Amino acid sequence: MRDPATGAGRVVLDASDIGRALTRISHEILERNKGAEDLFLLGLHTRGVPLARRIAERIEAVEGHSVATGSLDVTMYRDDLRSHPTRSPHKTELPASGIDGKTVVLVDDVLYSGRTIRAALDALSDLGRPAVVRLAVLVDRGHRELPIRADHVGKNLPTARSERVGLHLIETDGEDSVTIVDLPGSEHPDRGDRAVGDEGGDR
Repeated sequence: MRDPATGAGRVVLDASDIGRALTRISHEILERNKGAEDLFLLGLHTRGVPLARRIAERIEAVEGHSVATGSLDVTMYRDDLRSHPTRSPHKTELPASGIDGKTVVLVDDVLYSGRTIRAALDALSDLGRPAVVRLAVLVDRGHRELPIRADHVGKNLPTARSERVGLHLIETDGEDSVTIVDLPGSEHPDRGDRAVGDEGGDR
């Protein structure tokens, strides 16, 4: 399978692997929350948004009722905005009732340095006061620069800094896969990218 940015890459998770990981995350969220009451899944742009919706669908299949989902844009809260001034903002969507008192699960695709998650927490503080904030990620690739840990992880994927993780979803890329691309000669090739082709990114 080819990576859209480099033309090469080895597949480490296929569509079935991603499906199983999301199912496991969904059950973990329900167990941790003791059900779906006051649960709100907040996807981080770009690929965290469809992941949050998929998790909500799985929870609904178990609980028999829908779970609210939304989207969060952290563009203006990033600490690299000055060095990347052309980042395109996205829409933040929250329930009409707000997030006060709710259990908010941030959903992201690939966790790397932790800086995107810090920006998300800063953004949340301006939007309301949740009772609890938790983090679910499909892939944790390590190399944290901040003391941030995911509560729910689909796959721990040890990587080198000379590698780039490419996460592709049907909703955004036409296929489900996670690839690793080796980019020799670059000390920090991932800075500014959470996943190949994603203009957001956990630097």
